[in-house]
Amino acid sequence: MVGIETRIRSAFEALRSCGELGMVAYITAGDPSVEATLKFVLALAEAGADVIELGVPFSDPLADGPTIQRASERALKSGTTLSRVIDLVHRIRLSSQVPLVLFSYYNPILQMGLEKFASAAANAGADGVLATDLTPEESEDYRRILAAHHLDTIFLGAPTSTDERLAKIAACSSGFLYLISRTGVTGAKDALPDDLPALIRRTRGVTKLPIAVGFGISLPGHVSVLGGLADAAVVGSALVSEIEKAPSVDAAALALGERIRALKQAARNGLSRREAPMHRGEVAP
Repeated sequence: MVGIETRIRSAFEALRSCGELGMVAYITAGDPSVEATLKFVLALAEAGADVIELGVPFSDPLADGPTIQRASERALKSGTTLSRVIDLVHRIRLSSQVPLVLFSYYNPILQMGLEKFASAAANAGADGVLATDLTPEESEDYRRILAAHHLDTIFLGAPTSTDERLAKIAACSSGFLYLISRTGVTGAKDALPDDLPALIRRTRGVTKLPIAVGFGISLPGHVSVLGGLADAAVVGSALVSEIEKAPSVDAAALALGERIRALKQAARNGLSRREAPMHRGEVAP
Protein backbone atom coordinates (compact mmCIF):
# COMPACT_ATOMS: atom_id res chain seq x y z
CA MET A 1 0.00 0.00 0.00
CA VAL A 2 1.33 3.45 -0.89
CA GLY A 3 2.46 5.29 2.22
CA ILE A 4 0.58 8.36 3.36
CA GLU A 5 2.21 11.13 5.34
CA THR A 6 1.12 10.71 8.94
CA ARG A 7 2.73 11.24 12.32
CA ILE A 8 3.35 7.48 12.37
CA ARG A 9 5.42 7.56 9.20
CA SER A 10 7.36 10.60 10.41
CA ALA A 11 8.09 8.91 13.74
CA PHE A 12 9.50 5.79 12.08
CA GLU A 13 11.56 7.86 9.65
CA ALA A 14 13.10 9.70 12.60
CA LEU A 15 13.80 6.41 14.41
CA ARG A 16 15.36 4.89 11.32
CA SER A 17 17.60 7.91 10.79
CA CYS A 18 19.17 7.42 14.23
CA GLY A 19 18.99 3.61 14.21
CA GLU A 20 16.92 3.44 17.36
CA LEU A 21 14.28 0.86 18.24
CA GLY A 22 10.89 2.51 18.64
CA MET A 23 8.49 1.97 21.51
CA VAL A 24 4.79 1.45 20.76
CA ALA A 25 2.74 1.65 23.96
CA TYR A 26 -0.71 0.07 24.23
CA ILE A 27 -3.27 0.91 26.91
CA THR A 28 -7.01 0.25 27.04
CA ALA A 29 -8.91 3.52 26.75
CA GLY A 30 -11.29 4.14 29.62
CA ASP A 31 -9.44 1.93 32.12
CA PRO A 32 -10.27 2.95 34.78
CA SER A 33 -11.79 6.09 33.20
CA VAL A 34 -11.38 8.31 30.14
CA GLU A 35 -9.97 11.08 32.35
CA ALA A 36 -7.34 8.68 33.67
CA THR A 37 -6.44 7.56 30.14
CA LEU A 38 -5.79 11.17 29.14
CA LYS A 39 -3.30 11.45 32.00
CA PHE A 40 -1.72 8.10 31.08
CA VAL A 41 -1.23 9.02 27.42
CA LEU A 42 0.47 12.29 28.29
CA ALA A 43 2.73 10.46 30.77
CA LEU A 44 3.68 7.86 28.15
CA ALA A 45 4.38 10.51 25.53
CA GLU A 46 6.49 12.54 27.95
CA ALA A 47 8.46 9.40 28.85
CA GLY A 48 9.35 8.80 25.21
CA ALA A 49 6.73 6.46 23.73
CA ASP A 50 7.03 6.84 19.95
CA VAL A 51 3.49 5.64 19.10
CA ILE A 52 0.54 5.07 21.43
CA GLU A 53 -2.21 2.55 20.73
CA LEU A 54 -5.56 3.31 22.33
CA GLY A 55 -7.47 0.08 22.79
CA VAL A 56 -11.21 0.39 22.21
CA PRO A 57 -12.85 -1.84 24.84
CA PHE A 58 -14.90 -4.69 23.46
CA SER A 59 -17.15 -7.21 25.17
CA ASP A 60 -15.59 -10.28 23.50
CA PRO A 61 -11.83 -9.61 23.09
CA LEU A 62 -10.81 -12.99 21.67
CA ALA A 63 -7.18 -12.08 20.90
CA ASP A 64 -6.48 -10.70 24.35
CA GLY A 65 -5.18 -12.43 27.44
CA PRO A 66 -6.67 -12.01 30.93
CA THR A 67 -4.87 -8.73 31.74
CA ILE A 68 -6.34 -6.82 28.79
CA GLN A 69 -9.67 -8.65 29.09
CA ARG A 70 -10.02 -7.30 32.62
CA ALA A 71 -9.05 -3.83 31.42
CA SER A 72 -11.78 -3.98 28.75
CA GLU A 73 -14.31 -4.99 31.39
CA ARG A 74 -13.32 -2.06 33.61
CA ALA A 75 -13.45 0.34 30.67
CA LEU A 76 -16.88 -0.83 29.56
CA LYS A 77 -18.17 -0.47 33.12
CA SER A 78 -16.91 3.10 33.15
CA GLY A 79 -19.05 3.82 30.07
CA THR A 80 -16.29 3.90 27.45
CA THR A 81 -17.46 3.72 23.82
CA LEU A 82 -15.78 4.19 20.46
CA SER A 83 -17.24 7.70 20.26
CA ARG A 84 -15.76 8.57 23.65
CA VAL A 85 -12.36 7.20 22.60
CA ILE A 86 -12.42 9.38 19.48
CA ASP A 87 -13.32 12.38 21.65
CA LEU A 88 -10.36 11.45 23.87
CA VAL A 89 -8.07 11.65 20.82
CA HIS A 90 -9.25 15.22 20.25
CA ARG A 91 -8.47 16.08 23.88
CA ILE A 92 -5.00 14.51 23.63
CA ARG A 93 -4.28 16.63 20.58
CA LEU A 94 -4.72 19.78 22.67
CA SER A 95 -1.54 18.82 24.54
CA SER A 96 0.46 16.32 22.46
CA GLN A 97 1.36 15.40 18.89
CA VAL A 98 2.36 11.82 19.74
CA PRO A 99 1.23 9.41 16.98
CA LEU A 100 -2.05 7.72 17.96
CA VAL A 101 -3.47 4.42 16.69
CA LEU A 102 -7.03 3.32 17.42
CA PHE A 103 -6.77 -0.38 18.26
CA SER A 104 -10.17 -2.00 17.93
CA TYR A 105 -12.12 -5.06 16.99
CA TYR A 106 -14.05 -4.43 13.78
CA ASN A 107 -17.57 -4.63 15.22
CA PRO A 108 -17.56 -1.17 16.91
CA ILE A 109 -16.22 0.42 13.72
CA LEU A 110 -18.82 -1.31 11.58
CA GLN A 111 -21.58 -0.32 13.96
CA MET A 112 -20.57 3.34 13.72
CA GLY A 113 -20.24 3.15 9.94
CA LEU A 114 -16.97 3.29 8.03
CA GLU A 115 -17.34 6.79 6.61
CA LYS A 116 -18.57 8.30 9.88
CA PHE A 117 -15.80 6.55 11.82
CA ALA A 118 -13.01 7.55 9.43
CA SER A 119 -14.15 11.16 9.30
CA ALA A 120 -14.51 11.45 13.07
CA ALA A 121 -11.20 9.73 13.80
CA ALA A 122 -9.28 11.87 11.30
CA ASN A 123 -10.88 15.10 12.45
CA ALA A 124 -10.05 14.26 16.06
CA GLY A 125 -6.38 13.76 15.17
CA ALA A 126 -5.92 9.99 15.00
CA ASP A 127 -3.16 8.73 12.73
CA GLY A 128 -4.00 5.09 12.12
CA VAL A 129 -6.31 2.21 12.88
CA LEU A 130 -5.68 -1.44 13.66
CA ALA A 131 -8.79 -3.62 13.43
CA THR A 132 -7.56 -6.85 14.98
CA ASP A 133 -10.10 -9.26 13.47
CA LEU A 134 -10.39 -7.74 9.99
CA THR A 135 -8.68 -9.80 7.28
CA PRO A 136 -7.02 -8.30 4.18
CA GLU A 137 -9.54 -10.08 1.95
CA GLU A 138 -12.47 -8.27 3.62
CA SER A 139 -10.79 -4.89 4.00
CA GLU A 140 -11.08 -3.23 0.58
CA ASP A 141 -13.77 -0.69 1.51
CA TYR A 142 -12.20 -0.13 4.91
CA ARG A 143 -8.78 0.61 3.41
CA ARG A 144 -10.17 2.85 0.68
CA ILE A 145 -12.24 4.96 3.08
CA LEU A 146 -9.55 5.27 5.74
CA ALA A 147 -6.89 6.18 3.17
CA ALA A 148 -9.17 8.90 1.82
CA HIS A 149 -9.08 10.40 5.31
CA HIS A 150 -5.27 10.00 5.57
CA LEU A 151 -5.44 7.30 8.21
CA ASP A 152 -2.90 4.48 8.21
CA THR A 153 -4.31 0.96 8.09
CA ILE A 154 -2.21 -1.42 10.17
CA PHE A 155 -2.58 -5.19 9.87
CA LEU A 156 -1.26 -8.14 11.85
CA GLY A 157 1.26 -10.73 10.69
CA ALA A 158 1.81 -13.94 12.66
CA PRO A 159 4.27 -16.83 13.03
CA THR A 160 1.76 -19.01 11.17
CA SER A 161 1.70 -16.63 8.17
CA THR A 162 3.39 -17.96 5.03
CA ASP A 163 5.66 -15.67 3.01
CA GLU A 164 2.83 -15.25 0.51
CA ARG A 165 0.43 -14.34 3.30
CA LEU A 166 2.89 -11.87 4.84
CA ALA A 167 3.26 -10.19 1.45
CA LYS A 168 -0.53 -9.84 1.15
CA ILE A 169 -0.76 -8.39 4.68
CA ALA A 170 2.04 -5.94 3.94
CA ALA A 171 0.39 -4.84 0.69
CA CYS A 172 -2.72 -3.83 2.66
CA SER A 173 -0.78 -2.07 5.42
CA SER A 174 0.53 1.44 5.85
CA GLY A 175 2.34 3.12 8.73
CA PHE A 176 3.85 -0.12 10.00
CA LEU A 177 3.24 -3.85 10.06
CA TYR A 178 2.39 -5.30 13.47
CA LEU A 179 4.14 -8.66 13.76
CA ILE A 180 2.83 -11.01 16.45
CA SER A 181 5.80 -12.69 18.11
CA ARG A 182 4.02 -15.94 18.97
CA THR A 183 0.72 -17.76 18.62
CA GLY A 184 -1.90 -17.37 21.33
CA VAL A 185 -3.27 -14.32 23.11
CA THR A 186 -1.67 -11.15 24.47
CA GLY A 187 0.25 -11.23 27.75
CA ALA A 188 3.67 -10.55 29.22
CA LYS A 189 6.20 -13.40 29.01
CA ASP A 190 9.65 -14.05 30.46
CA ALA A 191 11.31 -14.93 27.15
CA LEU A 192 10.76 -14.31 23.46
CA PRO A 193 10.31 -17.24 21.04
CA ASP A 194 13.53 -18.74 19.66
CA ASP A 195 12.22 -18.53 16.10
CA LEU A 196 11.34 -14.82 16.30
CA PRO A 197 14.49 -13.59 14.45
CA ALA A 198 13.67 -15.91 11.55
CA LEU A 199 10.09 -14.62 11.46
CA ILE A 200 11.29 -11.01 11.35
CA ARG A 201 13.73 -11.85 8.55
CA ARG A 202 10.92 -13.51 6.56
CA THR A 203 8.81 -10.41 6.98
CA ARG A 204 11.68 -8.13 5.95
CA GLY A 205 11.84 -10.11 2.74
CA VAL A 206 8.37 -9.07 1.65
CA THR A 207 8.03 -5.44 2.81
CA LYS A 208 9.87 -2.17 3.31
CA LEU A 209 7.36 -1.09 5.96
CA PRO A 210 8.60 -0.65 9.53
CA ILE A 211 8.03 -3.81 11.58
CA ALA A 212 6.72 -3.52 15.14
CA VAL A 213 6.84 -6.72 17.21
CA GLY A 214 4.28 -7.33 19.92
CA PHE A 215 2.74 -9.99 22.22
CA GLY A 216 4.91 -10.83 25.21
CA ILE A 217 7.22 -7.79 25.16
CA SER A 218 7.68 -6.54 28.73
CA LEU A 219 11.33 -6.57 29.84
CA PRO A 220 14.46 -4.56 28.93
CA GLY A 221 16.06 -7.82 27.79
CA HIS A 222 13.31 -8.29 25.21
CA VAL A 223 14.04 -4.84 23.81
CA SER A 224 17.75 -5.62 23.60
CA VAL A 225 16.98 -8.77 21.56
CA LEU A 226 14.77 -6.84 19.16
CA GLY A 227 17.26 -4.03 18.60
CA GLY A 228 18.74 -4.39 15.11
CA LEU A 229 15.99 -6.84 14.08
CA ALA A 230 12.72 -4.93 14.35
CA ASP A 231 11.87 -1.24 14.04
CA ALA A 232 9.76 -1.10 17.20
CA ALA A 233 8.59 -3.10 20.18
CA VAL A 234 4.92 -3.07 21.18
CA VAL A 235 4.36 -3.12 24.94
CA GLY A 236 0.80 -3.71 26.10
CA SER A 237 -0.08 -6.14 28.87
CA ALA A 238 2.87 -5.00 31.00
CA LEU A 239 1.55 -1.42 30.90
CA VAL A 240 -2.06 -2.44 31.49
CA SER A 241 -0.86 -4.46 34.49
CA GLU A 242 0.81 -1.35 35.94
CA ILE A 243 -2.55 0.44 35.75
CA GLU A 244 -4.39 -2.47 37.32
CA LYS A 245 -2.13 -2.78 40.36
CA ALA A 246 -1.50 0.92 41.02
CA PRO A 247 -3.21 2.36 44.12
CA SER A 248 -4.20 5.58 42.30
CA VAL A 249 -4.34 7.19 38.86
CA ASP A 250 -1.32 9.37 39.67
CA ALA A 251 0.66 6.33 40.81
CA ALA A 252 -0.29 4.49 37.62
CA ALA A 253 0.82 7.41 35.44
CA LEU A 254 4.16 7.49 37.27
CA ALA A 255 4.63 3.73 36.86
CA LEU A 256 3.82 3.88 33.14
CA GLY A 257 6.38 6.61 32.59
CA GLU A 258 9.04 4.70 34.51
CA ARG A 259 8.38 1.51 32.54
CA ILE A 260 8.69 3.25 29.17
CA ARG A 261 11.83 5.11 30.22
CA ALA A 262 13.46 1.84 31.27
CA LEU A 263 12.58 0.17 27.97
CA LYS A 264 13.74 3.18 25.93
CA GLN A 265 17.02 3.17 27.83
CA ALA A 266 17.46 -0.54 27.09
CA ALA A 267 16.89 0.22 23.41
CA ARG A 268 19.51 2.98 23.49
CA ASN A 269 21.97 0.77 25.37
CA GLY A 270 21.48 -1.90 22.74
CA LEU A 271 22.17 0.66 20.02
CA SER A 272 25.37 1.75 21.79
CA ARG A 273 26.59 -1.84 22.00
CA ARG A 274 25.91 -2.40 18.30
CA GLU A 275 27.77 0.77 17.36
CA ALA A 276 30.77 0.14 19.65
CA PRO A 277 33.95 -0.93 17.78
CA MET A 278 34.79 -4.61 18.24
CA HIS A 279 38.17 -5.69 19.56
CA ARG A 280 40.03 -8.53 17.93
CA GLY A 281 38.58 -11.88 18.92
CA GLU A 282 35.36 -10.34 20.24
CA VAL A 283 32.09 -11.91 19.12
CA ALA A 284 29.21 -9.64 18.13
CA PRO A 285 26.16 -9.93 20.43
